[in-house]
Amino acid sequence: MTVREVAAEAYREALPVLAVSGVGGLFAGVVLGGMEAELQAVPGLLMLVPALLATRGNVYGSLGARLASALHQGLIEPRLNLDDERLRGAIAAALANGVLVSLFAAVLAFVVLAVLGRQVAPLGTLVGIAGIAGLISGLLLTAAVVGVVFLGYRRGYNPDTLAGPVVTTTGDVVGVATLLLATRIVLGLGGL
Repeated sequence: MTVREVAAEAYREALPVLAVSGVGGLFAGVVLGGMEAELQAVPGLLMLVPALLATRGNVYGSLGARLASALHQGLIEPRLNLDDERLRGAIAAALANGVLVSLFAAVLAFVVLAVLGRQVAPLGTLVGIAGIAGLISGLLLTAAVVGVVFLGYRRGYNPDTLAGPVVTTTGDVVGVATLLLATRIVLGLGGL
């Protein structure tokens, strides 16, 4: 295969996913723009948005890379088999990391805002929102990453090419949507 053919194949695989990624990013921005009431009701919530979205990309991008590497090496089969210890371990690690980093981000946001003398919601409120959003988005992103990586691999696509843009887009859309949902749940419960 020539360099030109390799480049053409890479673009053929990546451009549709990148186009969807751009649209998804705009959708996430629209959802975030619609969260004005929640952002005002929970001081410090806006500080969590970039941290939580970045962790979604990092944690679940890592899951996609692990799965892609395992597929390339023949360590796992491209199907959901929860009896497979490697697959189960990768999924459990991603979910645990996603939730723990979300909780850490909430505590850190609370501490930083308190030290700076800024208005901040109670720690329980921020931790509750981050924990719920981290768990729900983690479950959704795990399903998306595993599905896209395995399906793409079975159809002859390079899962490394698919995983990054899919995780980024899905992470942004799901991350903002679950943050909104988690905020409404916590506020509905009285703020924790």
